[in-house]
Amino acid sequence: MPLEAVEARRLYRQVADQLRALIDGGEYPVGSRLPTERELAEQLRVSRPTVREALIALEVEGRVRIRVGSGIYVIEPTASGVPASANIEGPFELLRAREFIEGAIAGEAARLATSEDIARIDAALTAMATVEHPSEASMIHDRAFHVAVAGSLGNAVLVRVVGELFDQRLNPYFAKLATYFENPESWRAAHAEHEAIRHAIVARDSERARTAMRDHLARSQGRFAQSFGAEAAVSRVLAKSG
Repeated sequence: MPLEAVEARRLYRQVADQLRALIDGGEYPVGSRLPTERELAEQLRVSRPTVREALIALEVEGRVRIRVGSGIYVIEPTASGVPASANIEGPFELLRAREFIEGAIAGEAARLATSEDIARIDAALTAMATVEHPSEASMIHDRAFHVAVAGSLGNAVLVRVVGELFDQRLNPYFAKLATYFENPESWRAAHAEHEAIRHAIVARDSERARTAMRDHLARSQGRFAQSFGAEAAVSRVLAKSG
């Protein structure tokens, strides 16, 4: 019997596999509600972002439906879902990688950017300010900004890496997560963060540029880390009444 390559499974995928097995075993029948995100994180001893990625994966597979403010419900499997075997990076894993890589790139851009590079960065920022979000156009201009910053280093490999990492936003897990948490308000916040990166680069402040880029991508993680469970709805009501 030939040996097969051993592949380390991502943690969120292990959580999704456990939940899928419980669903298939009848522990959570069709129509039932899963425990809250917080409860699952406590029971499985993993972070809530990991649970969130697992739930998104199950929704993309067509096994659960997330109802914001109500909970996560088991549904009849759908034929249009992404196969459970799909080996896709989780959104938080991608954002953490971008935070590390693009932070370093922004720091170097502050040292190396030419007037032409700044012009490309400014063009992307101007375009970002005029489009609706979420939309295909907003993603195009957002990508153009990050690629323009990387382009300041004059290294085609880094430009390609930044572009390919950004394009992972198009994977079904990331896209589904974005439908819950991206809106005009989050876009305005992101645009301001992009402007902070631009200003630091223009000021030739490498440390501030590095920090601004890492802060932007960390805040992106924070925007996606909001809970979509019932406890989130209660928190929002309490916040408004306080």
